[in-house]
Amino acid sequence: MNENNSEITKYLRDWRDGKQSALDDILPFVYSELRQIARRYRSRENGEHTFQTTEIINEAYLKLVDQSQTDWQSRAHFFGVASRVMRNLLVDYARAKNYQKRGSGAEKVSLEDVAIFTPEPDERILALDEALKNLAKFDERKSRLVELRYFGGLSAVETAEVLGVSEIHVKREWPKAKAWLYKEISG
Repeated sequence: MNENNSEITKYLRDWRDGKQSALDDILPFVYSELRQIARRYRSRENGEHTFQTTEIINEAYLKLVDQSQTDWQSRAHFFGVASRVMRNLLVDYARAKNYQKRGSGAEKVSLEDVAIFTPEPDERILALDEALKNLAKFDERKSRLVELRYFGGLSAVETAEVLGVSEIHVKREWPKAKAWLYKEISG
C-alpha cells in the first residue's frame, strides 16, 4: 500500500507539472479508491439510487481533472480535494432537486452538471452542509475533519496528514465534531 501511495504522489506531481500521460497512469490507482468512497456514500443513502457507483465516480473524476493546476502534495491531499468535490456534488444535487420541487420553471440538471444519488433530495445532506458551514465559522479544522472523514472516506491517518495534525488529534476531535453536528442538525 505504501508503494501505491508513492506511485500516486509521483503521478500527481507529474500531472501538475504538465505531463498529460500521468493522468492516464494514475487512473487505475485512484479509480478504485474513488469507487470505495462512492460505495460508502451509496450505503448511507435510502436505497433508491438512480445512478450506479461508476457514474458517481465519473462525475467526481471529471471535476478532479479540472484541478490539474493544484499543487498536489500526496495521495491524501488528492483524496482530500476529492472529498470536497463529492460534498459539493451532493449539495448541488440536493439544492437543485429542492429548487425543482418547490416551483415551476426550475432549472434542469444534466448528468454532466451533478451527481445523483437518490430520486428525491436528501434533506440530510443540505442540513449537514449548513451545519458544517456553521461549524467552520468557529472551528474550520473540525469542519474540514468531518468533510475529509465523511465525504472523503479518509482514515484517521490520512486525515491527519491532510490537516497537518497528529492521528491522535484526529481521533480525539472526530467524536466531538460528530456530536456537535448531531446537536446542530437535530436542533
